[in-house]
Amino acid sequence: AVLGTVHLLFALLAVLFSALVASSIHIAQEWERIVVLRLGKFNRIAGPGLFLTIPFIESCAIRVDQRIRITSLKAEETLTADLVPVDVNAVMYWMVWGVREACFEVLDFNLAVENAGQAALRDAIGRSTAAEIVLRREQLDSQLQEKLENQVDQWGVTIILVSLIDIVVPKSLQDTMSSEAQAEQRSKARIALAESERSIF
Repeated sequence: AVLGTVHLLFALLAVLFSALVASSIHIAQEWERIVVLRLGKFNRIAGPGLFLTIPFIESCAIRVDQRIRITSLKAEETLTADLVPVDVNAVMYWMVWGVREACFEVLDFNLAVENAGQAALRDAIGRSTAAEIVLRREQLDSQLQEKLENQVDQWGVTIILVSLIDIVVPKSLQDTMSSEAQAEQRSKARIALAESERSIF
């Protein structure tokens, strides 16, 4: 009976030891970084590959994917500076470069970046006229990217690209904007012609 009890005790200890070893072994993928806390305080960034933690003392707080992410942004019936309601769809490419900041500076960096993008898009539309949004979308892209970069940098996030992919204006204004665009192209053509003539003479 005593021998059986000893064997059972050793079996239980072996199971417990195996569970502790298994809980201390972790694997991070090539694109992942993991924040490790020791007794609730920041200790290190682990990964990629195999790494170990001390059971009951260290814990993995967050697993962060550092690949480029794509977020769709929408602004429906948003008023421009000249009070024209427009629908704008944009796409934002971004990634996490500062894993520690993403973990500690904001509760949910995914939601925070998406909300910041939505707010920046609506603000940019409100500061521009309908014609400026349609005819100078590349300039608006750059302004959006710069504003977002300044805002999300503190969260360990970088904005790679912001691009407007669809702009819908009321049909009543489409002909007017088309005429304005044609007039602007004719003006540029006249300026180019005048400069070429001046260079010849």
